[in-house]
Amino acid sequence: MRYSFEPIPVGTNQDGPSPEERARARAFGRTVNFGFERVERLGGNVGYLEIRSFSFDTADVREVAATAFTFLGNTDALIIDVRRNGGGSPFMVAQVSSYLFGTDSVHLNSLYLNSLYLNSLYWRPRNRTDDFYTRRDIPGTRYGPDKPVYVLTSRNTFSGAEEFAYNLQALRRATIVGDTTGGGAHPGGMRRITEHFGVWVPTGRAINPNTKTNWERVGVRPEIAVASEQALRTAHLAALRRLRAHVSDPERQRALDRAIADLEQNRAR
Repeated sequence: MRYSFEPIPVGTNQDGPSPEERARARAFGRTVNFGFERVERLGGNVGYLEIRSFSFDTADVREVAATAFTFLGNTDALIIDVRRNGGGSPFMVAQVSSYLFGTDSVHLNSLYLNSLYLNSLYWRPRNRTDDFYTRRDIPGTRYGPDKPVYVLTSRNTFSGAEEFAYNLQALRRATIVGDTTGGGAHPGGMRRITEHFGVWVPTGRAINPNTKTNWERVGVRPEIAVASEQALRTAHLAALRRLRAHVSDPERQRALDRAIADLEQNRAR
């Protein structure tokens, strides 16, 4: 149950947002860079991307996502941080996930050649199942299917952010590092009760094509379980050690050894 000081529009009970609601969401999105909080290159040529929300229209996200992944394209491993991400749209989840695969990934049961089947959502009101696939038409630089990816989670990681982590884990595309997530796999929305009170009602459930289930109430369990505040350093160190184990160039080996030593020194402080 939620209280709103401003009157809740009567259209809140409709299936989708009104044009006015879309305009407000777009205006708000600009103030938070459409969920893309931070992008940088860490020591040892490891990329870092923090995404605070998956709540925005894919058309609005398109340019900023392309810019972020183009910047990260030359890094040797990637850390994606969704520890402060409360969820959002499965369309944006699929959009961002698409950068982590190639264009030649094919699911045998897919109707879309060169796309990967990520997840399904069953909607109770219409008794309908929607399937979500990676996209072929994303701009910018794909990170691709081969370089190591780590996803940081916390107990506050929820809903669509959990879907992002769960899908990549089920497809063995990423290593999850951090805390078990919040456990919300049933999408829904606000329903107006009175002018100032509304209630959030679940209207569907996620169905992963690989596990045939979801993360409702159990959360996404990380492969590397650490306190969320230690997740970035832990993932960075894991990425550096993995890279070090697979390089043969002496100069690159020395650079990675220095990066590992610096990180271990900082951990000891």
